[in-house]
Amino acid sequence: MSTVLLVDDEPGVLFTLTEVLTEKGHRVVTARSGVEALGKLEEADAVVTDLAMPGMDGITLMGQIGSRDPSLPVILLTAHGSERVAVAAMKQGAYDYLSKPFDIDEVAVVIARAIETRRLRIDNQRLAAEQTLGRRIVGASRPMRRLLEATSRIASRDVTVLVRGETGTGKEFVAELLHAQSTRADKPLVRFNCAALPAELADAELFGHVRGAFTGANATRAGFFAQADGGTLILDEVGELPLAIQAKLLRALQEGEIQPIGSGRIEKVNVRVVAATNRDLAAEVKAGTFREDLYYRLAVVELVVPPLRDRKDDIPALAIEFARRYGEKFGLGPTSLEPALIDTLGTLEWPGNVRQLENTIARLTALSTGGVITLADLQAADQTTSSAVAETSDDPPPDARNGPSLKEQVEAFERGLVGRALDATGGNQSEAARRLGVSRVTLIDKMKKYGLSSKTSR
Repeated sequence: MSTVLLVDDEPGVLFTLTEVLTEKGHRVVTARSGVEALGKLEEADAVVTDLAMPGMDGITLMGQIGSRDPSLPVILLTAHGSERVAVAAMKQGAYDYLSKPFDIDEVAVVIARAIETRRLRIDNQRLAAEQTLGRRIVGASRPMRRLLEATSRIASRDVTVLVRGETGTGKEFVAELLHAQSTRADKPLVRFNCAALPAELADAELFGHVRGAFTGANATRAGFFAQADGGTLILDEVGELPLAIQAKLLRALQEGEIQPIGSGRIEKVNVRVVAATNRDLAAEVKAGTFREDLYYRLAVVELVVPPLRDRKDDIPALAIEFARRYGEKFGLGPTSLEPALIDTLGTLEWPGNVRQLENTIARLTALSTGGVITLADLQAADQTTSSAVAETSDDPPPDARNGPSLKEQVEAFERGLVGRALDATGGNQSEAARRLGVSRVTLIDKMKKYGLSSKTSR
């Protein structure tokens, strides 16, 4: 469902357009002024605004929207006699204009065309990025669409970007996407994990060293900055970078200069830095563990990757894509997921985010023989994993950890399915079994397992 932002200071116009667009299947958000509208842009797929409004008029609002999201189409509503102004506005970037009193059907057609034009533009950008990356980009949920649109917009602007998000959300993928859609796409892409090495080795890895600079430096080596010259350097877990190295990183960002260890020579480099972190660097600055000047230099633009719990609509597509990818990787041929399994995956909690979902599908695919992976395969794999953990790990069992285990969540979902089927059929076991796609014997086993009766699911 597409969302249309209506901006007009006349309540009657807002009411009429809201009724019409709602009937056409759109979600409608309204604003009585340009200032109010600017606070609601994140929700919109298209904007319809009056041209003449007190305070910020439609032309000024259009300019503000263009600077924030150039792909968001703006349609102007004009009074009779203002057509010349509207035509001039189209030359400045307005998608179209409609004269008052407007024709209802024409309004609906213009808005639908604007939304479709934007969708096609975004799809083309995504296809180009997929060709560069060599893999599909999955993200149809609103939070991911907003992130992908922002990434596409920022990619061409040669600024330093800070990518924030929880562990496993896909921060490195966003960083790669920034490179793939930038003017540096044909230049090197280099990655460095800031938490992987102590300060001395991190210094040498980032900025390089000359032969004999320290014990074991048997040859001169170019650092990651030099290797990424002309391209992009991804600094993963940048919040882990020691304070001693932060000062050198700041100089590299400010001056475009590095000095390899043991060298008296300054080298010029042209590198775009994309930093990623799961930490709150603003809080780290207040705590004195991260340099304030470096933080502001890294966060010229900041992108936040949403956790999987905020983009659950993407779980089915992600799971299907991972099954396809790992089916090919493991030589199993076409591999798909049973609908019941897909539904179950969408109800589960994923504290490890996309990485946890990917690992789960990879494990299921590795344990399968190809073809269709079922809900029963998920339950069997979870039981196998739980037994192995109990036998080989000193960690507490799943039921002693924070939150329910995967097995518990699957069982809770299954219990709900059986209970609702019994309720819907008035306790008729044969009909409930038919609706669930199982035998009556299997249904009775499930009822015993979960303590359910034919009279009630409670």
